Amino acid sequence: MTSDHASKIPAELESALRLRAAQFIVTQRPWLDLYGVNVRPVAPFGSASSKPVVDSALLHRSLPDELLFEIFARMTPYNMGQAACVCQKWRYTIRNPVFWRNACLKAWQVSGVVENYKILQSKYDGSWRKMWLSRPRIRVDGLYVSRNTYIRAGVAEWKVTNPVHLVCYFRYLRFYPSGRFLYKNSSQKVKDVARYMNFRAPKVDGVYSGHYTLSEDKVEAAVMYPGLRPTVWRIRLRLRSTVAGANNRMDLLSIVTSGVDDSEVSEDILGVVEGWQDNETHNPDVPAITHKRGLTPFVFVPFEEVETSVLNLPIERMDYYVPG
Repeated sequence: MTSDHASKIPAELESALRLRAAQFIVTQRPWLDLYGVNVRPVAPFGSASSKPVVDSALLHRSLPDELLFEIFARMTPYNMGQAACVCQKWRYTIRNPVFWRNACLKAWQVSGVVENYKILQSKYDGSWRKMWLSRPRIRVDGLYVSRNTYIRAGVAEWKVTNPVHLVCYFRYLRFYPSGRFLYKNSSQKVKDVARYMNFRAPKVDGVYSGHYTLSEDKVEAAVMYPGLRPTVWRIRLRLRSTVAGANNRMDLLSIVTSGVDDSEVSEDILGVVEGWQDNETHNPDVPAITHKRGLTPFVFVPFEEVETSVLNLPIERMDYYVPG
């Protein structure tokens, strides 16, 4: 009995030694070597604060601080927001006010540099990033789309009941920093319309250009419809965001069509009709009409998402769309 027990002890010790020598299986994650422990923001090129510091991360050793700064300077603010999620160093670097100053001055270039600096100091405590996130801003990197549906009764011969059709159409808006915009009313999907929503589009595509103004979160725009009886299309919108800085919704406050005199027709029709009442018209043959239908809020769709947007779904798969 004793000999059997003594023979089992060396066997158990030997198996324990083999288990310790195996050192277990550790999953290798080579991409973790790209990120360092020491985090240091990138100083602007030529700055006095630039000091040669050796960074242990392979990614940061491959990209000099000067090159990284130039890459961030050429990014859009929304791409910088994505890059800030890569690592702490990039996050701290992207908080450099130089990037956000350039973005703000470009977004509100119509206001002028002096006016933007006044607003920066009076409302946003001198922070360009805070100004970018908090100040209402019309986005120019995509389309604002309003999807509208309504029910239309049909007619069927030799039947007791008539069919009912669900009709879907879209309003498209594309804004430019210069104060101009494009408008199109169509039943085509977003991915088809985005290809020719530009100033090079021919008139047969039904793309009309006009001017707009932004005051706080209110947008006023006007488009001139050409024809024998010139008609001006006026629209008022309210800009809002689902998250801070998104500016991805526009509520339709009113749509008014009215006539103008032949002498008032000009390229900047917004300057002519500014201050008009909703029931005001300058052509008795074209009465002023306030439209009560088709007032679904606009949803912003970036250009890189026009092919995959849910607004491309047919009406059989999405009868109604709630913008939120």
